Amino acid sequence: MIRKQALQTRLLIVLAILTIALLVGCAVKRNIWGDPTSGLNLTYRMGEDQIFKYQTSSQESQKLDMMGQTMVTTTKSGSQFSVQFKGLKEKNLLLGITVENMKINTTGGMAGDITPDLSAIIGKSFDMTLSPLGKEGGFSGTEALQYQTGPSEKHNIESSFKRIFPDLAGKPVKIGDTWTTKEDFTEKAGSVDIHVITENVNTLQGLETVNGLECVKIESKITGTFDGKGKQMGAEFTFKGNVKGTTTWYFAYKKGIFVSMKANSTSEGSVEVSAQGMTIPLTTESRAEINLIQ
Repeated sequence: MIRKQALQTRLLIVLAILTIALLVGCAVKRNIWGDPTSGLNLTYRMGEDQIFKYQTSSQESQKLDMMGQTMVTTTKSGSQFSVQFKGLKEKNLLLGITVENMKINTTGGMAGDITPDLSAIIGKSFDMTLSPLGKEGGFSGTEALQYQTGPSEKHNIESSFKRIFPDLAGKPVKIGDTWTTKEDFTEKAGSVDIHVITENVNTLQGLETVNGLECVKIESKITGTFDGKGKQMGAEFTFKGNVKGTTTWYFAYKKGIFVSMKANSTSEGSVEVSAQGMTIPLTTESRAEINLIQ
């Protein structure tokens, strides 16, 4: 009798341990993203063979005040691209990007209206990596994906995707929490080299449902500086200035997916043409939008 009771006791203990283990396992699986009270763990995650499609649009108006005249150049662009999860590469997400559609139009510049031929890019694919916290890298297959906006103005598609995904906090965040992300990079746009330093102060504003996805709403305040040099029509020039702006973006914290972003920025600076002793005030207004459409 005692032996039977001991056996029953052992069985009850084993069952209790199994039940606890299952409950804990389910809790861990269910709450990999944390919770709003103790803090949400925001990370990029994708499942095997998942494919998402995004749509982008942007407009940039640049104003130059030169010799008593004002010249305004406006560039509008838009694109659609798909993102396919291809596995992990050194703990980062390996993504296959396909540019399904893209258009760019510039009006009002010294060269007149420009609509570049983008046939070398549309329908083409390349690979890149994305860290769980949103750092892009590992580009491959982009070498031939170039387009021209002028006789010597060549651009590579890679520059459009180097900073397309917002950076995440890297720590549990609650509503009202802030974190800072910084960028320091140099880009070559045709004959112009530009160096940019920015600081984004990100604040988790709240929770919202966007297109059926449970999202965090994040607002970012952007400040920064830029400087660079270039050459146009045989004249060398340098430029520098400051930039400020705001971004509102949504991230599906349970799915690990970037959902949408709206950004507005203003930059003010000057262009120095030393050979002619000219200083030209420069102002740029930009707005951009990215949306998950599928």
